[in-house]
Amino acid sequence: MDKFFDLYYKDGNSSTFCYRSGKTVYEEMFISGGLVSCGWNDAGYPLNLLEKCGTRLEKKRFSEPYAFNIELDGQSLDYGLEKVDFKIEKTEENLESVLTLRSRYKPVEIRVHTLLDGTAMFTRYLEIENLSDTYMNLSRLTVLGGGIEMTEIDKYTESKKLDEFYSLGYFCNDGWSREGEFVWRKLSPEVTSIDTRFNRDRFRHPLLFIKNNLTGKIWFIQTAFSGGCRFTIDYNAQKNRSSTYLSFKAEIVSHKPMLVLKPHEIFTSPEVHMGSVFGDIDEAVNEMISHIRKSVFTLADGKEALVGCGMGAEHDMTVETSKSYIRQFAEMGGEVFIVDAGWVCPPGKEGEWGVYNGRNVPDKDRYPNGLKEISDYTRKNGMKFGLWVDIESAGEMSGIHEIHPEWFSVNPFGEASPKYLDMSIPEVAEWAESELERIITEYDLDLLRVDHNVDYTEYFGIRENESGLPECVTLRHVNAVYRMYENLKKKFPNVIFENCAGGGGRTDLGMMKNFNHTWVSDCQCAPYSVLITNGMTMALPPERVDRLFAGMGCHNFGSFDLQMRNCMLGHMSLNVIAPPDAKINSEQMKFVRHSVEVYKTFIRPFLSEAKVFHHTPDLKKDEFAILEIASPDSSKGAIAVFALANIKGEKAIRGKGADASKNYKVTLDNDRVSFVVSGRELKQTGIVVNIPSPMSSELVLYEEVE
Repeated sequence: MDKFFDLYYKDGNSSTFCYRSGKTVYEEMFISGGLVSCGWNDAGYPLNLLEKCGTRLEKKRFSEPYAFNIELDGQSLDYGLEKVDFKIEKTEENLESVLTLRSRYKPVEIRVHTLLDGTAMFTRYLEIENLSDTYMNLSRLTVLGGGIEMTEIDKYTESKKLDEFYSLGYFCNDGWSREGEFVWRKLSPEVTSIDTRFNRDRFRHPLLFIKNNLTGKIWFIQTAFSGGCRFTIDYNAQKNRSSTYLSFKAEIVSHKPMLVLKPHEIFTSPEVHMGSVFGDIDEAVNEMISHIRKSVFTLADGKEALVGCGMGAEHDMTVETSKSYIRQFAEMGGEVFIVDAGWVCPPGKEGEWGVYNGRNVPDKDRYPNGLKEISDYTRKNGMKFGLWVDIESAGEMSGIHEIHPEWFSVNPFGEASPKYLDMSIPEVAEWAESELERIITEYDLDLLRVDHNVDYTEYFGIRENESGLPECVTLRHVNAVYRMYENLKKKFPNVIFENCAGGGGRTDLGMMKNFNHTWVSDCQCAPYSVLITNGMTMALPPERVDRLFAGMGCHNFGSFDLQMRNCMLGHMSLNVIAPPDAKINSEQMKFVRHSVEVYKTFIRPFLSEAKVFHHTPDLKKDEFAILEIASPDSSKGAIAVFALANIKGEKAIRGKGADASKNYKVTLDNDRVSFVVSGRELKQTGIVVNIPSPMSSELVLYEEVE
């Protein structure tokens, strides 16, 4: 289906920029030296449709109506700007505009980039150019912000309960192993801020939904940055006032200055992706996923979604054990075998892999014939070969501390990190990229697994630049990491790049641009593992979301079928079901092989295009969890139903992705029984499944029939 996107531009004393993509409209105006956000329309109408009855926001209602905030040397560049140029480039796939502004107060040029692609979400980033011969301190950066809407409450309700009119949806837990725990919360009529990485831990994906409960509008925002992110929402409302005013900011935060802009330097900000729809969370998520697939993941191909499997420090990692597990994985249906953390450690030291980071060569006592013996055996058993690396860290056994003590990040107290390398130093970035290139080439990798095990406080080091001025290194470090993986992905387009960061500590869209898929958590233990899968498929397309079966202790939590089905609607990864010297349980193996076959033949063919339906978005750990994916043409779909803690019994399940005009063969995987129902019944009435005990599951498959 053709997607509509267009930019209606009207020049003049108050220039108008009307961004239209699908049925989503966002407008800005350049008014008296400032770029001001003027509001949204989600039915496709420009805000000036009736020129004498305009619906744009009144800028005087917002203390900071500006579409961005930049502060250099204490001077705000939100205002006092002059319009220099405006350009539009349009192709069949997208439209990109660049608005160039120049400050009257500082010798600085700002270029505002906007990308439209026909989905209900657009991309925004800034370029800031220092036109002078002096250094400038960047101490504030909002990539996108300003007014969202004014609501005349009396038109919709008699209620004066101001905290019931808006809701915020976000990941409420920022801690390790609790990624993706999504919640809807009432928005109080105050200023609310939600942080990740700076002021909070790094395991909260920078994602926000804002819902107007009166009108059905929902906005969705992601900040594509691996450093400090903050969403600030200003809900200005009073009981004795008929209108409410809502504004927001998508900010980059760190220690100040967050960057020292060098003479004639051009700095490119992180991207912010934002959109809006009339509808529910499913419509918002699917518009977001469509945008991400089309305009964010442009280098890495996720269509293969090969079944990964591997072993690391939780095993002894001997050659004999490795070969035993390779055979077991091949029997299970694995397609890529990955040697995880521990391969550089001497025998018996697997659990101390952190102190050996930075060696990046296989231990000779562990692998007397090198890694080639393992990679050859892997390929002999019909699988590809992958290897784990944590390239941004160097442990005390690496030798790097003695050779290059200046390479390590230093916090504001002047204390050097014991392991975290400062990638803002060009020599460090060059070493890391060349080392990864060597590893990929020398060990003939089909897959590179990248980890990142640091404390979030280490993200925000301080370093003096060449002129002796201190700056927080986060922006430069993160940009160097992005460049490195962009370069490597171009050099090795056929190598699968798998992202990990102590689990889900770096899943943002900026990092994910150059990766095929990502580990979203180290927690595989139900019921939390199901909450994580449910939540992270609201932030990322399911084919990019790695979920693991049978590893990292999950075998102690929940039924065998629940553990397997938690990974079947995303990117499947497998762990072993028996020690190397034990007989494999044939009943277990039969179920694994069946499930992997269902994944490969039924689910995976449409996974990279699938729509996602979260029947239980704000899921609790003692409820039924229901997650569904469906092909875009509604010809087939899969629904995973989980009875979590302290719940069991019958549950009516509707196929949200079904078409009411079709007929479907429905298969209940537990009993392997099939029957035909009308699409109307499946979509509107639903079918009843019975899960007889807590921590168990059912998998429902449906496919169009004549």
